[in-house]
Amino acid sequence: MAIKSFQGARRQQTNAEDSTPLKVSDYMTRDLITFTPKQTIESVMQSLIKNRISGGPVVNEKNELVGIISEGDCIKQISESRYYNMPMQDKTIEKFITQNVDTIDGNMNIFDAANEFLKTKHRRFPIVENGKLVGQISQKDVLKAAMKLKGQTWK
Repeated sequence: MAIKSFQGARRQQTNAEDSTPLKVSDYMTRDLITFTPKQTIESVMQSLIKNRISGGPVVNEKNELVGIISEGDCIKQISESRYYNMPMQDKTIEKFITQNVDTIDGNMNIFDAANEFLKTKHRRFPIVENGKLVGQISQKDVLKAAMKLKGQTWK
C-alpha cells in the first residue's frame, strides 16, 4: 500500500543566516551617551531628558564599564533628597549607580538576546570587549532587528 503525500513541491530554502546578520553586534548602538561616576545627578538628568533616553552606561577614564544609571536611580535620589530636605545639585552619581551590571556578548544571536531581556526584565545590556565598553543593545534594537527579518525564517 503506497502512502500518498498531500504536500506540494517545496521551494529550496535559503539559509537566512547567510543573507541576514543575526548577531547582537549587528544591531547594537555603538555611538553611546555615557556618564562618569563624578557627574552630578542634575547633569545626568538633564542629559537623559535632552537625549530622550532612559539611562546609560557609566564608564571610567579608560572606557571600562563601572555601572549603569537609569531614570529610576535618579527618581530615587529625588525622592530621598526631598525626604531628607537635602539639596542634590552637587551630588555625584557614583553612589547611586547599579554596579553589578549584566552584559551580553556581541556575538550572541539576536533572538537569544531577546530571551535575556525577557528573563531579566532589563531595558538595555552593555556589550564589553576586552574590558572596554563597545556598545549597547536595547529592547528597541531587538524590535528593529525583528522588523528587518520579518518574513524570513526565525532561526
